[in-house]
Amino acid sequence: SAPGDPPRTIAHEKCLWHSTTMIQQPDNLPDDQIEVWQQAVEYFERAYRMQLQGDIASAIHDYKVSIRLFPTAEACTFLGWVFAHLKLYDAAIAACKRAIEIDPTFGNPYNDIGAYLLEEDRAAEAVPWLEQAILAPRYEARVFAYFNLGRARERLGDWYRALDLYQQAIAESAEFRPAQHAAHRLLTRLN
Repeated sequence: SAPGDPPRTIAHEKCLWHSTTMIQQPDNLPDDQIEVWQQAVEYFERAYRMQLQGDIASAIHDYKVSIRLFPTAEACTFLGWVFAHLKLYDAAIAACKRAIEIDPTFGNPYNDIGAYLLEEDRAAEAVPWLEQAILAPRYEARVFAYFNLGRARERLGDWYRALDLYQQAIAESAEFRPAQHAAHRLLTRLN
């Protein structure tokens, strides 16, 4: 954490890392690929369950099998999430970049790369990734990108822009406490 960042909690960490968008079947999937895709989804779902249960080794294995069977942006992104949990940020970023190659419209990997760069105190490098997440057509959890971009802007000293981004995160999800706390903390600092 950077000075001035709120203390970390498990709930906060979950908010920083991810939303749980599951795999969508590709359009126009040939009949001979449907079974392979279904197997890949089964491995992905099992990997996700293993991850939630704390069996990281099994999660990594099953995400990799899913990707080997039928590469999806979701499986690559979630594999990156596991690597980041282990603080293997280079591997996490590489997995997310692969996700973007597979589906550049999927917003999660852009946000996740930005979040991982923030964890490494590389706020300036995080900004373009987080901006791209906000613009991504297929992204159901834009609140995280607004919040993380606010964190990046705050660390870079652009406090008014950070406050605006925290407020945009709150507009996306009024219940999102990390953005509420960050906005309150920053307003206090600015007054």
